[in-house]
Amino acid sequence: MRTKQQQTVGIREKPRLDKWIILSIQHLFAMFGATILVPMLTELSPAVALVSSGLGTLAYILITKGRIPAYLGSSFAFIAPIIAGMSIGGPEGVMVGSFFAGLLYGIVAIIIRATGVNWLMRLLPPIVVGPVIMVIGLGLASVAINMAMIDPVSETYSGIHMTVSLFTLLLTIIASIFFKGFFGLIPILFGIVGGYIFAMYQGLVNFTPVKEASWIQVPDFIIPFVTYTPGFSWEIIFIMVPIAVVTLSEHIGDQMVLSKVAERNFIEKPGLHRSIFGDGIATIISSLLGGPPNTTYGENIGVVALTKVFSVFVISGAAVFAIAFGFIGKVSALITSIPTAVMGGVSILLFGIIASNGLRMLIDNNVDIGKKRNLIISSVILVIGIGGAFIQITDDVQLAGMALATIIGIVLNFILPGKDPVKSSREMFEEMSSEKKDSEIS
Repeated sequence: MRTKQQQTVGIREKPRLDKWIILSIQHLFAMFGATILVPMLTELSPAVALVSSGLGTLAYILITKGRIPAYLGSSFAFIAPIIAGMSIGGPEGVMVGSFFAGLLYGIVAIIIRATGVNWLMRLLPPIVVGPVIMVIGLGLASVAINMAMIDPVSETYSGIHMTVSLFTLLLTIIASIFFKGFFGLIPILFGIVGGYIFAMYQGLVNFTPVKEASWIQVPDFIIPFVTYTPGFSWEIIFIMVPIAVVTLSEHIGDQMVLSKVAERNFIEKPGLHRSIFGDGIATIISSLLGGPPNTTYGENIGVVALTKVFSVFVISGAAVFAIAFGFIGKVSALITSIPTAVMGGVSILLFGIIASNGLRMLIDNNVDIGKKRNLIISSVILVIGIGGAFIQITDDVQLAGMALATIIGIVLNFILPGKDPVKSSREMFEEMSSEKKDSEIS
């Protein structure tokens, strides 16, 4: 029988300075690839995304009283809504939509503080959230394929771009399957770096902006009442805000996993209301700077699980490094020089994994798709979400795609008979803890 594995560094323990720096840089690498990928896919600034993720993480740690070692980075769930919002109101309109998505987090946090979390579990059961997550991934499939195949200059098929994409995809797959330990947690970063080097030898990389960039440079912040005057668009609100409902469920899942890893029930202490409020404030901070919405990162939870370093000081160090990187002009220019073919190759795997995670949620929660009720809910969500259905509310306002699929899924779950019983957060934590003990004994 094995003894319980002890924490290497406790949640509020401050490591020795040299160890602190190394551990923080490790977390920076874990979040880097995914955090810069979202703004690159949505035509936002990667430098601003780094700064906003760092500031958002520091705010999150402060709001949760320094009791949850979680890093927050760019949310993939908002990629499609941001792309759609950019075509309607540009980046300024997207920031307003992101701000209201953050406000929704705050409202939910207040309700949870007053009434508990079980109502949210009933509102967003796995049979609703799983298919919606699949829609997020599959709905982005065409974006990944176009980036992989199309020359952005000629806007036609390019064999060189396709070759670079497939090479990048292969490297990412190899890193995911064969790398162990910490390196197994950063396959995206490995694929981007390897694909970038290969693309450079194919003549797809332009180093001129990197050479011309300053070492210290202020990112292209988009600040309300400074760089633009905010305007209100119901259409962007309807596109972006409902997605927060999905990311709320993902947030709960991340907190459950982190609770299992740290053997502390973070849902109860410091409380899910604080965690969700911190996530919402991080997204609001990002919207006030011009970055994408933020969310807790599974990659960094993986680093915590692997290293058993739970220190919030280490997470805070990574946040400070991210902010510093955002102000290094050479780094920002280097990121923007990454060819679309490289990002397309990584995205093929990444978007597929998002869709597969939705399927995994159904499997892990023993959702019986053979049951007519569940089959109907999942089928309707998938077709409406991927098919691009919309409801025209006014001449200028639509409720479309993923947002519409989420709302219809929630409604179907409420009106169709034969609901499965919903477990409380305490029951879920105790069940996960017992599973961990069983695995340790075996």
